[in-house]
Amino acid sequence: MNWFFGIIALAVVVGVVWISLYNSLVKNKLWVTEAWSQIDVQLKRRNDLIPNIVETVKGYAKHEQETLTKVINLRNMISDMGTEDPAKKMELSNQLSSQLKTVFALAEAYPDLKANQNFLALQEELSATENKIAYARQLYNSSVTQYNIKLGTFPSNIVANIHGFRPEVVLATPEEEKNVPKVSF
Repeated sequence: MNWFFGIIALAVVVGVVWISLYNSLVKNKLWVTEAWSQIDVQLKRRNDLIPNIVETVKGYAKHEQETLTKVINLRNMISDMGTEDPAKKMELSNQLSSQLKTVFALAEAYPDLKANQNFLALQEELSATENKIAYARQLYNSSVTQYNIKLGTFPSNIVANIHGFRPEVVLATPEEEKNVPKVSF
């Protein structure tokens, strides 16, 4: 009779551990989802600022239509993507950030634009948003790393495999941002 209670106690312990590991995996997966939604919120915020920036620049920099068209096209592609492919969305977002740097570099060639208060306010707002995107990316990568560690460590990897949990991809830094800027004196 003692062996029967021993088996029941063992089954209860295994069940509690299994449930705990499963719940931990679910929690980590939800943190990844929440971290991605923070990136998505900041990308939307940036996308909402772009039409104002383009309209402000358009009045001063009529010869820069190609650059402004690229910005709008990238913005529209990001807006239309949804949330199914975070890596692709971030790749397009990185291209958009690069094009926006080009737009702000235009201010150097157009002194009236550089002095425009609306342009300066939009530039400041966009700069703050880019910083928030960078922070949100860090949070996302940290959440993904924690989740992936859970998926790869024993015994949670057994629970993860049985329940179909799959690893997430960490967002990579674009190569051009890794390069050290050249400085000359």
